[in-house]
Amino acid sequence: MERKGRFSQWLRRPRSGSDGVDTDTGSAAGGREDLLLAAAEAGFPLAPAAHPSGYGCSCERIGCPTPGRHPISFGWQTVATTDREKVQQWLRKHPQANFVTATGIAHDVLDVPLDAGRAALERLEAEGVEVGPVALSGAGYGEGRMLFFTATRGTPDDEDEWWPCELDCHPETMDEHPGLRWHCRGSYVLLPPSRLGGDQPPVSWLRGPERPLPDPLSLLEALTDACAAYAGDGNEHESAAWPIGR
Repeated sequence: MERKGRFSQWLRRPRSGSDGVDTDTGSAAGGREDLLLAAAEAGFPLAPAAHPSGYGCSCERIGCPTPGRHPISFGWQTVATTDREKVQQWLRKHPQANFVTATGIAHDVLDVPLDAGRAALERLEAEGVEVGPVALSGAGYGEGRMLFFTATRGTPDDEDEWWPCELDCHPETMDEHPGLRWHCRGSYVLLPPSRLGGDQPPVSWLRGPERPLPDPLSLLEALTDACAAYAGDGNEHESAAWPIGR
């Protein structure tokens, strides 16, 4: 209950400025910390990530293909944690860093095009299905994504019963799941309030992390149907700029 109350209090926190954006640096930093700690308390393993810097990425890699969208450490799966003190240490050490959450440990993420996600969410709520946490990424642009956080499928006894994110990174090869990326073991997604490049809005929560994680199969039909309809409208899907599961 304390976790839910803290996140709800953050959502109700007044913002300064006529446009509703908090212009106070201290308040913004405090709100960022509250959001990340709420995710950690919800059981999402966190690891620091690069952030946009100028026209590129803070990693300073020339031509970085995913600026501000990848972990700082190659050992992100090992360092990802829900420990409050460790997250606070990272926040002090990397004050501008984005954060990712490693999937396939405590949760999975079903990642779909924004328009398909909106249609699926409307259907699921109309059917009374418990949806769980939902985040928006790149919501200000046509290529935005909606992230549905679910319980993890873990590592089934039968290895043929799961697949890594790699198979969902190329929707053109997944006719039965067009546009859907299932982030499970060996993958990650950006957590709110991660900043994206250019004028894109930051990653944000539509439904907060205090919600219980649903079974992914309870969402899958609505999401795949919505993605199929989205693809049928003539929208093109690019290959995902996300990690490949191992």
